Amino acid sequence: MKFPLGIMADSLRMPIWDAVKKSAELGANGVQIYAVGGEFCFENIPDTKRSEYKSLLGDLGISISALCGDFGGHGFQIPADNPKRLRESRKVMDLAISLDCKVVTTHIGAIPHDRNSERYAILHEAATKLGAIGESYGGVFAIETGPEEPERLKQFLDDVGSKGMGVNYDPANLVMVTGSDPVNGVYTLKDYIVHTHAKDGLNLVPCDPDIIYGPDAPDILETIAKVEYFREVPLGEGAVDLAGWLKALEDIGYEGFVTIERELGEDPIADIKKAVSFLKAL
Repeated sequence: MKFPLGIMADSLRMPIWDAVKKSAELGANGVQIYAVGGEFCFENIPDTKRSEYKSLLGDLGISISALCGDFGGHGFQIPADNPKRLRESRKVMDLAISLDCKVVTTHIGAIPHDRNSERYAILHEAATKLGAIGESYGGVFAIETGPEEPERLKQFLDDVGSKGMGVNYDPANLVMVTGSDPVNGVYTLKDYIVHTHAKDGLNLVPCDPDIIYGPDAPDILETIAKVEYFREVPLGEGAVDLAGWLKALEDIGYEGFVTIERELGEDPIADIKKAVSFLKAL
């Protein structure tokens, strides 16, 4: 691998420190950890534990590629929810920095086409405040790709204009939801990519991304239970041009983690082990 390899710890579906150890066994250099719920929730980790956790990670030769600070639901599209989500995002970033990690990934919601719309203004205000938090810590909140094509996400980030806002580049989300080219998207978003997921998928039914990510959309699992718009599949079995995606990352001078994420599947450990071999072969 030309990039450090990460594994989404929660994808392994085991207690967090078992997942970290398993990631090291599988050959990973880092882990991405969900930090807004479960064992590693920012609310459950006192300051006194942070140095201990750093030592545990160091002993395993593992670093944190990113913390996942995604609060679910509709991201930052509901104004009444945003003050609390911003306060908690600050706490997640504080935890990340204390563990020598500078990236917190999140979904903010579906960015609308109309830059003069009320929803665009709501998301712009929230992202501007997130960016200010990120900058104050020397970190970056990374918006995960998926709800909009790369060109629209770039325009939004250009409008926000903050060094504290970046992109968590998920090529499978682009294929599954927007039908965008995940290789060309790397070049479009080259100035903003700070973390990337190694994930694969298929689009089965073309749809408006608002159906999945919009402010009035139900839970994603509830939505696709009614209509299977897309399917996440093991790495190498979907429509992502993985070799082209890696080549594009190399072309733009990306130096961050390539982190394997496997959200579904009956045997995640086997799928992730296969993904490690697949990526190393590429």
